[in-house]
Order: sequence, then structure tokens, then C-alpha cells
Amino acid sequence: MKIAGFTFIKNAIKNDYPIVEAINSILPICDEFVIAVGKSDDDTLKLIESINSAKIRIIETVWDPKSRAGGAVFAQQTDIAFNAISSDIDWAFYIQGDECVHEKYLSVVKQEMQANLENTNVEGLLLKYKHFYGSYDFVAESRRWYRREIRVIKKLPGIKSYKDAQGFRLDNRKIKVKLIEAYVYHYGWVKPPQGICSKMNNFNQYYKYDSFIEEYSPAPDDFDYGNADKLIRFTENPPAVMISRIEKANWKFSIDPTKLEINKQLKKKLLLWIETKLGLRLFEYKNYRIVK
Repeated sequence: MKIAGFTFIKNAIKNDYPIVEAINSILPICDEFVIAVGKSDDDTLKLIESINSAKIRIIETVWDPKSRAGGAVFAQQTDIAFNAISSDIDWAFYIQGDECVHEKYLSVVKQEMQANLENTNVEGLLLKYKHFYGSYDFVAESRRWYRREIRVIKKLPGIKSYKDAQGFRLDNRKIKVKLIEAYVYHYGWVKPPQGICSKMNNFNQYYKYDSFIEEYSPAPDDFDYGNADKLIRFTENPPAVMISRIEKANWKFSIDPTKLEINKQLKKKLLLWIETKLGLRLFEYKNYRIVK
């Protein structure tokens, strides 16, 4: 069984993405790792080249400004990396630039790959998510954020990244996946207010049209962290690859739980209660089909 990792990145330094940590978090179980590096306004290419591994293969790209609406360029770049994976690869492990997989889950993922290698009813593996928020000390839960996503897929013809690269589809249909007991740690919202605003301004240009950008950018400096439904203090050990970055964090995150948006919306409070008590997320969007 052979495994490839793959991802894309642009302006990693400018936007403070933990892309090196992301790659290194899954590299131990990969036989190769393909990364599409977009032409950047910083030294992102040099940063990726500095990773000391013969497994890594870099593809230099230029992002098409005509494909920015709806985040389509993210899917295009994901497909470029996926399509460059060697033909003898069995499984492809996808990770985005603000994600990490704790080393304790690597054996779980690999075991599931091996167990389902010959199972044609399983085309991918569905991983659970922890969305860190504000700082590395808090995990946020919100119905507006995905709690599961496809991050492992078989190297099958016809697989393409879907919409803004949140998931994948096979011949334009939902992929059949097995839900496994492994988590992806998402750090996209772990920034001080100014950092969050910078991220929003950067993302706006890939999701919105010029008229929207002119009206709503730049984002305000006093970002409101209240859009989480629930905050949970994270007390476990972080991924080993993230320790150095976490130790360098130089801001203090604090929020009054009573000011979270959910406290103002009875419907959201009820749906969260149902999810907490019964484990059911009603009306959840699923870009996959879970199989046993």
C-alpha cells in the first residue's frame, strides 16, 4: 500500500499559515507529498523548499484571477496537486495549510487505509474536526462550521475537488466514505483580531466580486469572536509539530461566553442542545455518503 499527501498554498508567510506544520504532521505515513505552490508575494516557495524531505515534490503554479468567485481557484489548485500524484499510489491524504493531524491519529488513519484498501464500497475516509478559535486553548463548536470532512481518498480516476476545496466528488457524485475515529485540528481562526481581519481581507478576493470588495474591505480591526456557538477549553497535548508555534503565540484571547451569538437566538440554542444530548446535527450539509 502506497500513500501520497497533497495540498496547495500561496502567501503562507504573509497570512501566517502553519503550512510546514501541516505537511510534517502527515508526512511520516506518506511515500510522497505533492504541493502546488502558487506564485506568492512573499517567500512561500523558499519556505516549502526548506522542508528537509526527499518525499516532497513541488509544482509551481499561477492562480487564475478569473476563477476566484466562490473560492473555485482553491479547488483548481487542489486538483493540480492531486493529478500530479504518482500512478502507483493507493490512497491520497489531503491537508490544507491551516490544518494538522495529531501524531496519535496517524496509526488509526493508516490502519483504516489498509483495512479498506480492497473494499470497493469505501472510496474515502471521513475525519472529524476540532476547530480551534481565538487561541490554541479553545475549541469552538458552531453549526456554520463542518464537523466532518473527507481528507483521505483513493487514487481513483474521476475524483475532483468540489466547489471551494472543502471536499471531493467522484464523477460529480458524492463519494462513499467511512467515518473514522481520527481528528483534523483546524487552526484557521487562531489569530489575534488584526490577524483574523487580514485573513478575511485575503479570502474576500477569492470569494467575492469587485463590487463586494470595494464595499466591505478592509474588514474592521476589532473582529467580533462571538460567532462561535460554544467554546470548550482544550486541555490535551497539542500535535508535536505545533508546539514551537504555540509557544511563540504572543496574544491573550478572552471572550465573555454570554456574548456569543447563540445566546441571542433561541433556535440555535435548541439545535445545539439536541446535538449535545443526542449527537444529531439536524439539517447538516453533507458532501459525502457514509457507508459501513
